Amino acid sequence: MWDLLKSIVLGAALSFIVSLFIGSGGGTGGILNVRHFHIEGVGFYWSWMLFVVGTGLSFGISALMR
Repeated sequence: MWDLLKSIVLGAALSFIVSLFIGSGGGTGGILNVRHFHIEGVGFYWSWMLFVVGTGLSFGISALMR
């Protein structure tokens, strides 16, 4: 259970950082589908596909380290 929660945080961090670089360059990342969101006046780039893949990768690595 804790591995999944830690993986979600790491997946979100990976998605935020990679989407920032792809989105600020004007790209969409192809299948990653990076989009620019505005919430309460704050804009940021986000990719749900990258979040899911990053969370799965992080969970897999932490599961293998047991």
